[in-house]
Amino acid sequence: MAVVCFLGILIVLTMVHELGHFFAAKKFGIKVKELGLGYPPKLWSIKRGETVYSINAVLLGGFTKMLGEEDPSQPGGLASKGIGARIVVMSAGSLMNALLPILLLSISFMIPHDLVIEKVLVSQVMSNSPAALAGIQPGDQILEVNWATVHNLGDLKRGIYLNLGRETNIRVMHPDLTTKNFQLTPRWKAPGDQTATGLVAIATNSEVVKKWYPFWFAVPLAVYETVGIFIIFKNALVSMLLGVIPIIITGPVGLAQIVGEIAKGGIHPLLQFAALFNANVAILNLFPLPALDGGRIAFVVIEWIRRGKRISARIEGMIHGIGFALLLAVAILITYQDVLRIIHGEILLK
Repeated sequence: MAVVCFLGILIVLTMVHELGHFFAAKKFGIKVKELGLGYPPKLWSIKRGETVYSINAVLLGGFTKMLGEEDPSQPGGLASKGIGARIVVMSAGSLMNALLPILLLSISFMIPHDLVIEKVLVSQVMSNSPAALAGIQPGDQILEVNWATVHNLGDLKRGIYLNLGRETNIRVMHPDLTTKNFQLTPRWKAPGDQTATGLVAIATNSEVVKKWYPFWFAVPLAVYETVGIFIIFKNALVSMLLGVIPIIITGPVGLAQIVGEIAKGGIHPLLQFAALFNANVAILNLFPLPALDGGRIAFVVIEWIRRGKRISARIEGMIHGIGFALLLAVAILITYQDVLRIIHGEILLK
């Protein structure tokens, strides 16, 4: 089940990504030689017009093979187009992956799913922390973080993490049932074993309810949650650079294991993970690394900085080839580590 679910998510992600490149290329009159799902060896193909559509054996990605990707001398090729057109075509795949979470999350919110409702109480406020300086007291019930309702401890943690380094409004209810708003700024790197805010919270009166939203409410909520995913990605990256959280890298095998664990919870958490995965791929694919879309965009940006003077097609092709080989080697190494970890009974999702 883990493999089937993971491949399903990966196939949808890949199709959306490559169709973004495909339609953008067609829009700018660029000839697409082949649109492929997976990597060779080829299992099936059909030619329609100027394009070959193929399904390949290694279903861990896909490709859109355009005419003249590095050679500007070929009419109707990618490299023959202007700087703006090339950047749009190269970034279109990631843009589609960035938009797909809105659809996935909208569907997940419209499906009846379990929601944990808890009373989130402050059990301790650490001295000289942002919460202590703001005036929050033990016994206060946390109602909202930046105007978003706190249903459970997970909502509190997510709300704090979304607002690291930014002034945040915390709405609480005191034991006498009066409410008050407090402003504090969660810290990127808290001293010792303190939390970002200095709050220690506990949950009481926990219950599980069925929740779903109508279409007109689910879509705006999905947009809000998608924006939150990108903010969390940025905050996680900064936290890793600051050494606050460890750097954890996993490959296809590890991701399949994670998907298998999530799938046990039903379609709702699976769609939530698929949305998160798509958003992360959208960002990572734009990193300026050879063989990735971001690496190809970097060459176009360098050309623009050099006022139209291109790096030779041979050198660019060689750099992307070396980059792809290195990425493949890293993927094999990570997969090997994932297999060893699974053999020893470890799991990444806890």
